[in-house]
Amino acid sequence: MWKQYNPNPAGRIVGDCTIRALSKALDKSWDDVYAGTALDGFLMSDMPTANSVWGAYLRRNGYRRHLIDDECQKCPDTYTVAEFARDHPQGTYILALSGHVVTVIDGDWYDTWDSGNEIPIYYWIREN
Repeated sequence: MWKQYNPNPAGRIVGDCTIRALSKALDKSWDDVYAGTALDGFLMSDMPTANSVWGAYLRRNGYRRHLIDDECQKCPDTYTVAEFARDHPQGTYILALSGHVVTVIDGDWYDTWDSGNEIPIYYWIREN
């Protein structure tokens, strides 16, 4: 089920979905995640929301990336965020969509809008 979530201190809802999603998944403030990914972006000469930058940030925080197709051989091409959430009733996942990022926790997705019909490409999960 969709849960409205927006930790952006200015209440903005566009352009910072990666920071919002990581904030929820890592249980860190928007400011902390933004500063961390901005520093990584600076060091990598790229933007904080570039896949390689926030991916490196997640790796340092114990996450590993998985492709949806590799994990879900029987899933149709239209496997949605809502279906992923239904199929993953436990755990914390960060889903990368085409131009968007959303967090799923214990079967609910957290976003500023209901992105349940969007199609995830890959996801991140914390590995022990």
